[in-house]
Amino acid sequence: MSRIGRKPIQVPNGVSINLDNTFITVKGPKGTLSRELHKDMKINVAESEIVVERPSDNKLHRSLHGTTRSVIANMVSGVTEGFSKNLELVGVGYRASKTGDKIVLNVGYSHPVEITPEQGIEFEVPVNTKITVRGIDKERVGAVAAQIRSVREPEPYKGKGIKYEGERIIRKEGKAGKKK
Repeated sequence: MSRIGRKPIQVPNGVSINLDNTFITVKGPKGTLSRELHKDMKINVAESEIVVERPSDNKLHRSLHGTTRSVIANMVSGVTEGFSKNLELVGVGYRASKTGDKIVLNVGYSHPVEITPEQGIEFEVPVNTKITVRGIDKERVGAVAAQIRSVREPEPYKGKGIKYEGERIIRKEGKAGKKK
């Protein structure tokens, strides 16, 4: 039995859950999230908790059990607290700035790279070498952060590029000189 799948999800005050067959809508103080869930999963909504059950022990249902529970738990915590990802720019002259709701990246190209946020995502640039991506949907926050990182991924020789905060870049040794 899935350890994660059988844990009940606590619903805090101020959060309302609407389950229409397989379509779930979670409303909270930060916003509203909706999602279509797999038709085989059984979701029981009580007053203050949600329990996800699987109909059988076949491989598909076992794999969906914990995933469905995690998706719903992320929706509940997203509308109450929200999610954020922090990125760091490493390199001489690498910097970010915020103009309006967009961010402009100067990361060694001949032109600045401009990134526009999706709906429900906001950027913050506390220092010109740090970017914070915020939102209520964990999937979208992670996808936008990955898109920003892909503009200039960290390279293994000097470690220059855009990396997640706390990410460890495995370094390679440079080219060895000729031996005589």
